Amino acid sequence: MFKVLVSDPISDLGIQKLVDAEDVAVDKKPGLSEDELVAIIGEYDALLVRSQTRVTARIMEAGKSLKVIGRAGVGVDNIDLEAATQRGIIVINAPDGNTITTCEHTFAMMMSVARFIPQAYLKTVGGEWDRKSFVGVELRNKVLGVLGMGRIGSEVAKRAKAFGMEIWGYDPFLTEERAEKMGVRLSSVDDIVRNADFMTVHTPLTPETRHMIGSAQFEVMKKGMRIVNCARGGIIDEHALVEAIDQGIVAGAAFDVFEVEPPAADHPFLKHPKIIVTPHLGASTVEAQENVAIDVSEQVLNILRDKPFMNAVNMPPIPAEVLNKLQPYFGLGEKLGSFIAQLTEGAVEEITVNYTGELADVDTQPLTRYIVRGVLSHHLGSDQVNVVNSMHLAKERHVNIVVQKSHEARDFTSSITVKLRSKAATRLVTGTMLTGYGPRIVQIDRFPVDVAPEGNIILISHNDKPGIIGNVGMLLGNNNVNIATMQVGRELVGGSAIMVLTVDKGVSKDVINELVKLPDLNKAKEIKLV
Repeated sequence: MFKVLVSDPISDLGIQKLVDAEDVAVDKKPGLSEDELVAIIGEYDALLVRSQTRVTARIMEAGKSLKVIGRAGVGVDNIDLEAATQRGIIVINAPDGNTITTCEHTFAMMMSVARFIPQAYLKTVGGEWDRKSFVGVELRNKVLGVLGMGRIGSEVAKRAKAFGMEIWGYDPFLTEERAEKMGVRLSSVDDIVRNADFMTVHTPLTPETRHMIGSAQFEVMKKGMRIVNCARGGIIDEHALVEAIDQGIVAGAAFDVFEVEPPAADHPFLKHPKIIVTPHLGASTVEAQENVAIDVSEQVLNILRDKPFMNAVNMPPIPAEVLNKLQPYFGLGEKLGSFIAQLTEGAVEEITVNYTGELADVDTQPLTRYIVRGVLSHHLGSDQVNVVNSMHLAKERHVNIVVQKSHEARDFTSSITVKLRSKAATRLVTGTMLTGYGPRIVQIDRFPVDVAPEGNIILISHNDKPGIIGNVGMLLGNNNVNIATMQVGRELVGGSAIMVLTVDKGVSKDVINELVKLPDLNKAKEIKLV
């Protein structure tokens, strides 16, 4: 039974799938302090939060069974991602659940700052009929600069076009081709700062984006700019913005986020007549809160049940079309890694993975993580290594990872070859997916074979002479070891050969030692693939 802790207020409908799961127990305990979380987190497999709970390295260290942290929202500023990655804890979020909601709030803020709606409302309900003080501007024919053309930024751009705005977009991953398809002018931050009438930011808060709009940008900014921030506090330097408004550079600003939330009572935004603020409402709709919780709950359930998952923020995202192609190979890749690790003696120095055929056309980075996980699990334990931290652990141990690709697949549609180099030797194993048969090992070192990568395997190196197979079968039979399948691989008649046996149960070291003593048998190794 998996245990899930929900430490922030999250929609009941959103976590219903977890509550209904027969193999999951859900505890809702919002408002816990760090000390309180540390005291109880050790008994939980998963933690679900929104923005209130700060998931620190100390909490994760106490979470000995913690496999996944789910953030019911987009931002993960409140989660120590480096600590999670080091401990192999998957951090997931819900990047799509509040896209439309945040986009719509951005437009509400943009319209409000263009037409002084909150200020006019306050005067009107206060009994003052003042039309002259609130002469606004139209959105039509204005240049809107969008900093960050991800999901939300793209939706904002789409709607802004309907208002007749000209869109200038900046994003480090925005290509000329994609910008053209969207009807967006691909621009730099400096281009937008100097030319836009309105600017809205939709980037994550990182060391690179912190204060990306500051004093230097305000000095060259087009006079009369109006700025909207519904992304993250800190992207725009708050104090520099106030100075720019007071100097007449910026005509107005609308902020849903602050560098420190909630802001101090004397924060200059709160009483400034040209700044509109809301208390981080970008994702605060009934639909969004339910959607993000549903999305996160589904992925948490997949992770706990060891099924493919999406939206891990401490792993590269996998597009759906790529996931569909790679998913059948995940189990094979991990078992190839485990197989070659058990086969190789000495400290691992380098892992080389060669993808051939159709796999050469796919981003195989996610699959490489599974292979490296298989290799390292043999040395570090399966409970210490997963697809999140496998590459980090390899780097930490100075294990070089080399990935090669070739479109020549020879006898198979696709294949994976894993080569392990240690101080003692270099070993190789190749696997593929055979239609109707599933995953198969088709080569071990230079010998062709056909073996299902599962269960208990005995790998024997011997001289190709009559009687070897009989002697091995008799010895195993005398020790009550039943052979399920047998494969023999050789290059030349009478030369070196290997024998691959799958057996119904594990064999003792004594039996392995007896095998090695047989005439013309060179080495014997037991390999377990669970």
